[in-house]
Amino acid sequence: MLSKFPYLRQDFLASVVVFLVAVPLCVGVAVASGVPAELGLVTGIVGGLITGLMPGSSLQVSGPAAGLTVIVFEAVSEFGVATLGVIVLTAGLLQLAMGFLKIGRWFRAISVAVVEGMLCGIGLVIIAGQIYAAAGLKAPETGIGKIAGLPEAFADALGNTEALASLAIGAATVAVVVLWKKLPKKAQAVPGALGAVVLATLATLAFSLPVATVQVEGLLGVIQPPGPDAFGDLATPAIWGTIIAFTLIASAESLFSAAAVDRLHDGPRTQYNKEMIAQGTGNTVCGLLGALPMTAVIVRSSANVNAGAKTKASRVLHGVWLLLFAAALPSVLALIPIPALAGILVHAGWKLIPFRQIADLWHSHKGEALILMVTAVAIVAVNMFEGVLIGLALSVVKTAWEASHLKTEIIDKGAGPIQVYLSGNATFLRLPKILDSLEALPQDRPVELDLTGLHHLDHACRTALENWAERHSTNGTEPVKVTEPLKPPAEKTTSDT
Repeated sequence: MLSKFPYLRQDFLASVVVFLVAVPLCVGVAVASGVPAELGLVTGIVGGLITGLMPGSSLQVSGPAAGLTVIVFEAVSEFGVATLGVIVLTAGLLQLAMGFLKIGRWFRAISVAVVEGMLCGIGLVIIAGQIYAAAGLKAPETGIGKIAGLPEAFADALGNTEALASLAIGAATVAVVVLWKKLPKKAQAVPGALGAVVLATLATLAFSLPVATVQVEGLLGVIQPPGPDAFGDLATPAIWGTIIAFTLIASAESLFSAAAVDRLHDGPRTQYNKEMIAQGTGNTVCGLLGALPMTAVIVRSSANVNAGAKTKASRVLHGVWLLLFAAALPSVLALIPIPALAGILVHAGWKLIPFRQIADLWHSHKGEALILMVTAVAIVAVNMFEGVLIGLALSVVKTAWEASHLKTEIIDKGAGPIQVYLSGNATFLRLPKILDSLEALPQDRPVELDLTGLHHLDHACRTALENWAERHSTNGTEPVKVTEPLKPPAEKTTSDT
């Protein structure tokens, strides 16, 4: 047996660790998304048993992610839980199409600043929203409203005994998760999130605290495949913005997670298109079951690698343990205090904010840092989808601006021809600046225009320069002497016949 499965022991132990990490996160993400807690476990089970068996990234673990909490909550609020399955199903089918069309690797070209800004914005909204949940209060619907309403929320909590007890459980949960790493190594064998939830549950029971707990419906009770009415919602244009957001964000998060996981181990590298197909298959199944969308999750994936996993067996087994837990012990969920789950997500949201990356970018690439911050603010101020689009648009504009970087140097010695040197990239974006400089030159002086420093000269600029040179020479002035950029030698090509 062991000769046939040489890594069975390592994979078994790693699967237990990942299972213990996944339980509080699956439940917490579901509750924060406004759906029954069991649906988070369903997505985790599919991530283990379906996506886990497929090729792509061997050690990456998939399930419901904190990064999609905000957009899922918005979708459920606008379209209802019944339509969530259709949204997830359609997003999964789009992921499958992108995988088969080999588009997966192109997600690696998305600006890192946009992705980090997306995670930062999501983290801020999660933290603000879950503070209300920790206090047992209803959160405003918009990101700006959540943040702006925090002072009033704290004031309300101070005058309410139940809200104070709830907030205390949430704050204590965050403290336990943060301080868990200070414990001896043996104690850290139990994941901090699980330890914090268990301690919060025991404290709530021991002191009979007036704190809301998770509502349990049973695994089979929450699985509701989308019906004909839900599919009819696809005719609504508004739903497609949500579907595209699901597809792009889930795909980007999964493939960026894959790149990060690859840096943690020396095993087989991720095959991005196959991983996209695996994620699409998982989301298609989740949609058919009416569950939450899935992504590859860096927290569970890194726990899997650090626990010594060697093959995909560990993530498949973690799905088995989730299934057994959801089927055999659903009543345990009813004991978990909601503010404890809110505390877990506040900590998860905090970890999404890339403080170090922002500082590094600000020192080395201020433009990228600004894109990151604008993306984050846009997500908080508007919504997830439009915030990401704003970030992508800024990234494209910045790239275009840098690609059109041009330096104009004019040397006038007072006698003889005026020398003009252009270097960089001469595109239509810089054409007004080029013409302003050339047209300001004295009309009665000869000009030598040196273009050898140009890396690129587009058709619009070439035409405009030729027209200017012709105009400058009309009044009896010597013709403008133009030195063309050097053409690179033609590459030799061979063909098989």
